[in-house]
Amino acid sequence: MDTIFALATAPGRAGVAVIRISGPQAVAVVGRLCDVPRVRGVRQLIDPQTQELLDEALILNFEAGRSFTGDAVVELHLHGSTAIVARILGFLSGVDGLRMADAGEFTRRALENGRLDLAQVEGLADLIDAETESQHRQAMRVFSGSLGELAEQWRSMLIRCAALIEATIDFADEDVPEDVTPEVQELLNGVARGMQEQVSGARASERIRDGFEVAIVGPPNAGKSTLLNHLAGRPAAITSDMPGTTRDVIEVRMNIGGYAVTLLDTAGIRNADDCVEQLGIDLALERARGADVRLFLTDNALNIELTPVEGDVVAAGKADLGASEGFAISGNTGEGIDELLNVLIDRFDALSAGAGLAIRIRHKAAMVESLGFLENAKQALENDVGLDIVAADLRAALISVDSIVGRVDVENLLDEIFSSFCIGK
Repeated sequence: MDTIFALATAPGRAGVAVIRISGPQAVAVVGRLCDVPRVRGVRQLIDPQTQELLDEALILNFEAGRSFTGDAVVELHLHGSTAIVARILGFLSGVDGLRMADAGEFTRRALENGRLDLAQVEGLADLIDAETESQHRQAMRVFSGSLGELAEQWRSMLIRCAALIEATIDFADEDVPEDVTPEVQELLNGVARGMQEQVSGARASERIRDGFEVAIVGPPNAGKSTLLNHLAGRPAAITSDMPGTTRDVIEVRMNIGGYAVTLLDTAGIRNADDCVEQLGIDLALERARGADVRLFLTDNALNIELTPVEGDVVAAGKADLGASEGFAISGNTGEGIDELLNVLIDRFDALSAGAGLAIRIRHKAAMVESLGFLENAKQALENDVGLDIVAADLRAALISVDSIVGRVDVENLLDEIFSSFCIGK
């Protein structure tokens, strides 16, 4: 296996820069710059050709099997000068047998060496990308191995089922002292319940990971763009007293109560004579229907082509211009904004309830596939169509479970997954 290296911290001037070296030559190559400590220590790095002092660095030495990648790893914690980093990387590039790591290659080695399963790798990717507290918590659960542990429980239960069925098949001509059907059915039902819970929570997990969409809808001049600008803290949308100013959907990404949220400012909904404005209204209706929450701004009966449903928020806009009945807000003065944010956070809490560990589409797809095989196996048992059919369905269900953590049938996914990582990870 090649020895690889890369800058593990962001490029550019900084207080500290970390260069990670992983592979069989890691200790030997760093030994050309300094006396490598057994575990850690501060050392002067000397250019082996010029004997010039390059830096004074903290050296961390990880034995094979005790590092992030599972290989022997040495980390150089340097002063974050771009000149120092360039000199060290230049030296490493000139050593035979060393090469710059590809994107995500350190993490890929951790997968190949059994330090992480595939679900943990995906959790790590989400952890690095996490922008909000809810995303961080969810990613941390998966990265810590919770999904892998759950898959392992299912796997053990299915293996037990398969063993009972195979034993019954093998001893079909002999007197089997016990009917295994009740135990198999109980195990299958337990696995199916657990999977169904995760499948049901996949939508909530997906929204936490990707963020919720809140569409601000209402008639023209209801204060939608002014509200968006107030929440964004910047002039993200053009505001005007002229109706029909907003013709496209304007998106602003923000953090509300620890949730990633995309606010959508949409065109005022009315019967428009202008064909371009009507296109904007049609787009507004389409995006609003697909949003997780719709915030209706209106000062009268809801005479627009969209009806609020449970979980939507209805408020009067432009509260600063006059008295309004019920809940009213103003993007100009901030009146009612705190209450609005609390209401939205309550909506996100409700939408997040029941979020499971299936944070990727492929996790849900593998569980749904496995559930199909489990249902087939249960039906075959109940209808007594043959234990060989049950055994085949159990094997297929096991393969689907194993694919969650990367034991089988995921090679075509690896390049796509690791391409999202930075070079030093």
